[in-house]
Amino acid sequence: MTTAALIVAAGRGTRAGGAVPKQYALFGGTSVLARTLGVFLDHPAVDQVLVVIGPDDWKLYDTAGIASHAKLLTPVAGGDTRQSSVLDGLRALRRFAPSRVLIHDAVRPFVTDRLVADVLAALDEAPGAIAAVPVADTLKRAGPDNIIAETAGRAGFWRAQTPQGFRFADILAAHEAAAAGGRIDLTDDAAVAEWAGLIVKIVPGSEHNRKLTTAEDIAFASQAIAAAREFRTGQGFDVHRFTAGDHVWLCGVRIPHSHKLEGHSDADVALHALTDALLGAIGEPDIGTLFLNTDLRWKDAPSHVFLAEAARRVTARAGAIVNVDVTILAEAPKVSPHREAMCARIAEILAIERDRVAIKATTTEGLGFTGRREGIAAMATATVVLR
Repeated sequence: MTTAALIVAAGRGTRAGGAVPKQYALFGGTSVLARTLGVFLDHPAVDQVLVVIGPDDWKLYDTAGIASHAKLLTPVAGGDTRQSSVLDGLRALRRFAPSRVLIHDAVRPFVTDRLVADVLAALDEAPGAIAAVPVADTLKRAGPDNIIAETAGRAGFWRAQTPQGFRFADILAAHEAAAAGGRIDLTDDAAVAEWAGLIVKIVPGSEHNRKLTTAEDIAFASQAIAAAREFRTGQGFDVHRFTAGDHVWLCGVRIPHSHKLEGHSDADVALHALTDALLGAIGEPDIGTLFLNTDLRWKDAPSHVFLAEAARRVTARAGAIVNVDVTILAEAPKVSPHREAMCARIAEILAIERDRVAIKATTTEGLGFTGRREGIAAMATATVVLR
């Protein structure tokens, strides 16, 4: 049995204001969309994740700090309404033939692993299941001029949330039938399922699983993240000796030189040190453990692969990279002519702002192996913030 997650991120978010749609807003250095995706990408029961984005949002998606992941599929463009966007996403997932699908709003970044598991477990008993919370407030029906017309009973009423889970074939057929029948007014996927005659079960959601709709919601989310964040710092150190060659890789930049650095991968000593710094900040195994030098997959591999994986692991911990600092120890080659390109490349790999990256270089005044021009050493520190 396979499970796909469909993340709906095609809305414009006009009620929230802001320069960009709210799913791309940053909280603690991480976009709302990246935070939401992290939960589904790292959930063991989810096999594929597909994002439906606005037709004009490709650049926003590319700059949202979303790390590559084996489960993450190429996004698809959505339609004019949420209902049509979901149908576009379901059609795109059809070729993967998942058994189940979870449909979730990108702007609910506080969804939890447990809530995902609860919705999936309910699909063993019904063709559909949704997270929801019971209505706690007294309900009033307003008439003209907002004069109370009646007090409605709240017993048995729930506020629907996402994720909403379904057996894939059933919900795809229901959405297709609703579109063919001109029913474009159904406000969530459970409503589509109900219209098609499917049984949908409720599982208890959470008040924390809040949808970011208004500017007030955005402010609430910012305060919640700020109140629950933890700063961590890691450090890394690496050394590579020179061997015959005509260039070195430093910070992801190819620099002509009289020798190259020896290593199983491309021997980018600076990126190796930085990778270890990030991994150390979140208590993960070091680069040598994760990427064994006896594994042929990493033979001559570009070191940006290792750094990107470290960044992905930070994101998976609901974290964000605050800043990174690299010091290169070498008599040659000179770093200063390439410093800006190096900073830009690291910022690109980590999907962070350029001003969060610092690179320095120094010699050892002719002392030691670097002073004898036998190799290059690099030190790095990284600070991350975890939710």
